[in-house]
Amino acid sequence: MDAQVKRMEAYCRVRGWEIADVYRDEGHSGRSISRPEYSRMMSELDRWDVLVVLKMDRIHRNSVNFTLMMNDLRDKGKEFNSMQDKFDTTTAMGRFVMDIMQRIAQLESEQIGERVKLGMTFKAKGGDGHLGSGHPYGYRYEDGELLVVEEEASVVRMMYDMRIRGSTLKDIATFLNSNGYPSKKGGKWSSQTVSGVLKNPLYAGYRVWNGISCKGEQEPIITVEKYEALNGHFEASRCAPQST
Repeated sequence: MDAQVKRMEAYCRVRGWEIADVYRDEGHSGRSISRPEYSRMMSELDRWDVLVVLKMDRIHRNSVNFTLMMNDLRDKGKEFNSMQDKFDTTTAMGRFVMDIMQRIAQLESEQIGERVKLGMTFKAKGGDGHLGSGHPYGYRYEDGELLVVEEEASVVRMMYDMRIRGSTLKDIATFLNSNGYPSKKGGKWSSQTVSGVLKNPLYAGYRVWNGISCKGEQEPIITVEKYEALNGHFEASRCAPQST
């Protein structure tokens, strides 16, 4: 790294640039933006005009993170120069290359999103695994499966019974908080969190994602009839048969 710094210092002297500071993140991966010297550098944008690196992969190894950084630099009127890659936004050609790179990064980000959506849709239609939306109240994940937490499941059943008997969402939340029933993360219940439980077909044995609803592999906590008593008729989409 000392040799790299010397080369860059010499390069700056040739360009007639005064060095404001040197930022060295030794022992930190370029794949992460959580690097102490990188963070310090970005917090000191007002101290310098051009960010100089030996190679582009020395600053970022992820095109999306690189593009986000470049957007920040552009918003602050800063330039970027990669010594070995001949990439220099102080020139018209460098700015043109930057525009192309941003478009490529955007394409990569959108393609990742499409692949994630495709995989989630496959799971929702009967593929292997669960959709994985955290640990829903009443269940816990173990070895990729949703298992009933009976202590919480009894509260779910009580919530449905109270609502069917005419209690408001606020009434239910107040009752749970007053009687020491914490939410999944140990916080207070609200009308919104109570509504989320009462409207979730997960508890009737289904799974839903992006408008696709199928019979799930988890043990139901309430009956479909009780779910429909609050939410109306529920009809699952056409899905692949569940494995046995």
